[in-house]
Amino acid sequence: MEAGAYQGGQRTQTKSGPVILADEIKNPAMEKLELVRKWSLNTYKCTRQIISEKLGRGSRTVDLELEAQIDILRDNKKKYENILRLAQTLSTQLFQMVHTQRQLGDAFADLSLKSLELHEEFGYNADTQKLLAKNGETLLGAINFFIASVNTLVNKTIEDTLMTVKQYESARIEYDAYRTDLEELNLGPRDANTLPKIEQSQHLFQAHKEKYDKMRSDVSIKLKFLEENKVKVLHNQLVLFHNAIAAYFAGNQKQLEQTLKQFHIKLKTPGVDAPSWLEEQ
Repeated sequence: MEAGAYQGGQRTQTKSGPVILADEIKNPAMEKLELVRKWSLNTYKCTRQIISEKLGRGSRTVDLELEAQIDILRDNKKKYENILRLAQTLSTQLFQMVHTQRQLGDAFADLSLKSLELHEEFGYNADTQKLLAKNGETLLGAINFFIASVNTLVNKTIEDTLMTVKQYESARIEYDAYRTDLEELNLGPRDANTLPKIEQSQHLFQAHKEKYDKMRSDVSIKLKFLEENKVKVLHNQLVLFHNAIAAYFAGNQKQLEQTLKQFHIKLKTPGVDAPSWLEEQ
């Protein structure tokens, strides 16, 4: 292009033809502005879709089988969280009881040394409390292991799946929003002005449909693997929890220790009828 002569504050061309402005360097501010514009438009469409659905005016895509599985997962998560809270309360109470038993055992042992006439009686009670404290600590290890495993399942494994579910739900809203736009354009006139808009809307609709289909597939796969992992984890943990508590309350110290070895940990649970061990031995 040639520079034109400066006349009256305006630039004129010496030759006829289009004026070409070189844009060798992209403007970051303009790129950010364009991204904000696209984000705002997408947000507007999705917000309009959500409001339309809530008012009962808009249609939404529904996968009945998948959404039923998601509802069950969310409901189970709440129930598992309740079990987790109760188990944590149990662990705290058992810890306090074991601590008290240990102190009581020390007090009995001290009195056994200082009271000759009641030496044996204090000694028996000291041994009983120390034995209860020892088995209580073992049971406490089992409960804490149970808590840690369930906590990982609920707050990591299930939560990770629910994050994918949220992404799927967002993709579904976007898909329905752009589907609605395309349907509205197809119902209108077709001329030189509307055809480019329809083509662009068709392109955007197809892109969001592919995203929605992918997220739906991802959620289905994650739900399947989660169910398999959940059954395996809870099976082992429930067996551990049951065996440890049963052995503790039955006064079966040997069985309690074998349960720990079986799961390569320490077991835990609250004991109320503690004297049963001494009585059996």
